[in-house]
Amino acid sequence: MAIKLTDPQYYINRELSWVEFNYRVLEEALDTTQPLLERVKFLSIFSSNLDEFFMIRVAGLKQQLALGVLDRPPDGLSPREQLDRLSTRLHELIELQSLCWLNDVQRKLNEHQIYIHRYHELSRKAKEALSEYFLTQVFPVLTPLAIDPGHPFPLLQNLRLYLAVVIEDMEVKPSVQRKAVIEIPAGVLSRIVRVDEKVEGFHAVLLEDLVTAHVSCLFPGLKVRECVPFRITRNADLEMTEAEADDLLTMIERELRKRRWGAAVRLEIAKFASPTTRRYLVEELSLEEGLLLEDEDVYEIEGPLDFAGFSELYELDRPELKDAPFIPRTSPSLRGNTDTLSVMRERDVLLHHPYESFECMVELIQDAAQDPDVLAIKQTLYRAGSNSPIVAALMQAAENGKQVTALVELKARFDEENNIVWARELEKAGVHVVYGLIGLKTHCKVMMIVRREDNQLRRYIHLGTGNYNPTTAKLYTDLGLLTCDSEFAADVSELFNLLTGYSRQEHWNKLLVAPINMRERLIELIEREIECHKKDGQGYIIAKMNSLVDAEIIRMLYRASQAGVKIMLIVRGTCCLRPGLPEISENIEVISIVGRFLEHSRIYYFHLSGEESIYLGSADWMPRNLNRRVESLFPIEEPDIKRRIIDEILKTSLQDNVKVRLLRPDGTYIRRKTDGEPFDSQRRFMMYAEEAAAQGDARDEVERTLLRPLGNIGEVMITDEQLQRVDDSRQRRQVRGQR
Repeated sequence: MAIKLTDPQYYINRELSWVEFNYRVLEEALDTTQPLLERVKFLSIFSSNLDEFFMIRVAGLKQQLALGVLDRPPDGLSPREQLDRLSTRLHELIELQSLCWLNDVQRKLNEHQIYIHRYHELSRKAKEALSEYFLTQVFPVLTPLAIDPGHPFPLLQNLRLYLAVVIEDMEVKPSVQRKAVIEIPAGVLSRIVRVDEKVEGFHAVLLEDLVTAHVSCLFPGLKVRECVPFRITRNADLEMTEAEADDLLTMIERELRKRRWGAAVRLEIAKFASPTTRRYLVEELSLEEGLLLEDEDVYEIEGPLDFAGFSELYELDRPELKDAPFIPRTSPSLRGNTDTLSVMRERDVLLHHPYESFECMVELIQDAAQDPDVLAIKQTLYRAGSNSPIVAALMQAAENGKQVTALVELKARFDEENNIVWARELEKAGVHVVYGLIGLKTHCKVMMIVRREDNQLRRYIHLGTGNYNPTTAKLYTDLGLLTCDSEFAADVSELFNLLTGYSRQEHWNKLLVAPINMRERLIELIEREIECHKKDGQGYIIAKMNSLVDAEIIRMLYRASQAGVKIMLIVRGTCCLRPGLPEISENIEVISIVGRFLEHSRIYYFHLSGEESIYLGSADWMPRNLNRRVESLFPIEEPDIKRRIIDEILKTSLQDNVKVRLLRPDGTYIRRKTDGEPFDSQRRFMMYAEEAAAQGDARDEVERTLLRPLGNIGEVMITDEQLQRVDDSRQRRQVRGQR
């Protein structure tokens, strides 16, 4: 029987695949070889990831269910089937997270004299000190919200921590039970409240535990019968009809205000809550829009709620409980040269973050802002972050009279408010701020500096895989290309014209641009690889990305596998392709790397009978990237850079046997078995950066020695040992270049 590649059995559900990715994050917290506070960090990341998943993905499925949407993803699961399977798996993982904290991490924190106490465990003196803190610092902020016929159930905010309180009025005969809600002010006060114990170590209680211990102060004359922490998650997906908006910025501001009040999609509640209180909260929250179901959407938590707030613990000054600090190194191509533009005129430069510092990008834009010969700067901003020196430099450039254009993507999810602030500040400074194309997010990472040189204009280009954000550039692995190539410059100019004006540009010299030609060209590249393999039997594709979801691309990869092409996929997060299926994907292997840094770079390699085509860029292989976003992929053509990407970056990633997991056909992941030495790719990249810096230090030392005069006669002294160090360094560079 003929194989039909559209058969749902050949696809993994997107949502379930993402949950397995987040399990890999949780595995980092479960890993006892990790430094202890790093494990706390991963518990926090796991929770933050889940919050976003419920707000967007689970909420979307619930909306589909409510609206009777019949469309199904390539895997064939209905919204109801997806929600059922998600609930089962997520309950397992959340319980595992709680057990990890209670039975392992918290106990080991205690061994290292870091204590998160329960209030009742404290000494009398400690309680007295905390009571003083509560009365002076916490009590004035608290607002008990009564619930009765005159006070309806309050509209509770998204992701806030609350206490559900049951009070009994003993003065009334017979006594009457009343209900109230108190918000824990963790947004304005520290969640981790330090205890002033006169003993060694860090002692603290959770803010909600402190409030619970003193909750009777808020209800004088009444008896508190129950006090239960809980937290709700709401639908936070913005509903926007851009074509009908007179002002996109104003519309998004209006929608952001609604985000806090979307329908409840999850209730987290302490496990010790009475069935009556639990049922009461479910009923009240369900009345809002009816999207909360008690069986699947209530998560009883043993131990603390909201581990995302535990990121405060990671800030403790306990370096022995964290990864050794890593300082990004200056790119060898830029080392010793303060004029990046002069380097770009000589050759293309590849930047590998966070191993190589992003600071050169900040300095490049800052220098351009002050350079009298720079006429214009154009840049896309997707997630710029807060207190951005890049945005500040763009404003300075505009104030200095340069033509500055910033494409600010207002629809960057959960960065909308930040980007609105930046957009307004940029406009005040005289920057031309545009918001992109109607119906499309602008996700490409491009920057152009236009400079007058010798009565001509030269365009300096940066193309990247990650955001122009100095903070995340220290945490995410990304790649960037600095170039003066005229064809790249022409393409980037056309791309900005497309984004800021009216253009039906379809011809591009080098760039693949979504949604214009990227999908078509990617399919052509896979087809070419199939044809090349038929001729020489050496077909090989390597693709590194965040997510692989697009069904058409997956079918093309299946076709390539059936033709015998070897395919290695490095997919950090969601992967809907099933590897290892006989006669379909037996030539495909999928790995995921989850480690110290967030794998974020996208690299697409095609062997093409030795031509070796490589593209980098901002686009994952997902329908949203290929169809609904302005994305760019750019080719790497300079031979040395190409070899570095293949031999250093891709091959090193594929060798990982410490932080890598293999995807199995059933959608689960296992750690790669190996009999060899442990090989952590991210650690190896740090070593590469440090080795390059050490070689640079050796060269600098020799140069300083050669240039240092002896006495008054200008003699120069250099030892045989120093000459040998130069020779050794040169030989190592030559060997690496040959590889």
